Amino acid sequence: MNTAGAAVAIGPALIAVAIAALISAVIIWTSRPLLQRYALARPNARSSHRVPTPQGAGIAVISATLLVASLWAAWANVAIPPALVMATIVIALVGFADDIVSLPVLVRLVLQAACVGAVIFNAPETARIVPALPLALERGLILLAGVWFVNLVNFMDGLDLMTVAEVVPVTAALLLLGWLADLSWPAVLLATALCGAMLGFVPFNKPVAKVFLGDVGSLPIGLLLGWCLLDLAWHGQPAAALLLPGYYLADATLTLFRRIVRREPFWSAHRSHFYQRATDNGFTVLRVIGEVFVLNLLLAVLALVTVRAGSLASAIVATLAGAIAIAFVLRRFSCPQAS
Repeated sequence: MNTAGAAVAIGPALIAVAIAALISAVIIWTSRPLLQRYALARPNARSSHRVPTPQGAGIAVISATLLVASLWAAWANVAIPPALVMATIVIALVGFADDIVSLPVLVRLVLQAACVGAVIFNAPETARIVPALPLALERGLILLAGVWFVNLVNFMDGLDLMTVAEVVPVTAALLLLGWLADLSWPAVLLATALCGAMLGFVPFNKPVAKVFLGDVGSLPIGLLLGWCLLDLAWHGQPAAALLLPGYYLADATLTLFRRIVRREPFWSAHRSHFYQRATDNGFTVLRVIGEVFVLNLLLAVLALVTVRAGSLASAIVATLAGAIAIAFVLRRFSCPQAS
């Protein structure tokens, strides 16, 4: 069974991307009338959209991702962790229920924690980031980080193409790491299929969006992407695992801390993320997405450099460069644009 060390051939990977994109697009196109009828997101004071828009395209994205990754895994004799597949399905169902009836916050968190925990605590004991820490403590910290990552992907999915601008560069970088034999096969298969599925979502989510992912998409995307990044950290590349989602981590985490300091109800919906403030400050949606996409490409390059260089000095320099680039974009988003 292939797990790591063997390079992923680029030809089959590109075919998998294309198939996942096609499946995702077809499911979205055929299901959109039903979503229009039963899963309509109506605009409110905290929304970025202005007209009622169907949500739930995440059903297509996750279905295409799991289908293509599973078929490719079977063909390549690769085992994708069953706990991850089941947790992805369950957390997607939790998101779908929340899209329809709006679940209480505590119920959502408990179910999300159960899904993340099922993945983490079923991982082999040899999968470590900081071996000096007790295993139970490390896994507990990863559980907290995993629940936060799942939620921050959901929080950041508030603008047309925003999740595409984040997920596509990250998953493409993971695919390149697989091609260079620097990532495990299961992570590469899932990242490749997710990249393609998100590309299939693009025509339907470009401004002005015809359909949204919904929680049924953003939550399981957060789980899958978080697991792929965790796998990268488990393979001795924590700097790259932090650099790749660096913009999402910074925007969401700084926004959370700011709301806590101001004693705002941080668990409720709001419009105070940096990317949301950017649109309030005169940035067009396409400009925000474009700048986030370019930033993520830069972070992907820095992550690839850290992996290939393989030295502590390169990891420190790349992480510092990434932090400066992220701070620059966040600062730009915070400042009103001249008329």
